[in-house]
Amino acid sequence: MRFSRWRGGASPAPSGGRLRTKCPRNRRCSSSGSSNEDTSEDNGMPVHLKGGSGDALLYRTTMALTVLGVGYVLFELVKASFPQKK
Repeated sequence: MRFSRWRGGASPAPSGGRLRTKCPRNRRCSSSGSSNEDTSEDNGMPVHLKGGSGDALLYRTTMALTVLGVGYVLFELVKASFPQKK
């Protein structure tokens, strides 16, 4: 008698061990359609700028918050390593 590792007795994958898709096994299918073509072509632009101004703004905001966060962590680390004398 085989016991399943998963609670409830059913495994998340079908009985064949691989997830069933609409694509045959020997063909690669993409569900993203034509939107993937503009980001995959090699035109020398970084991938975070190929999406337009919205992606560039999101990237710059993320990088600014990351740099500020690292700076704040380093500041607090230095402050904690030299305690004030009372």
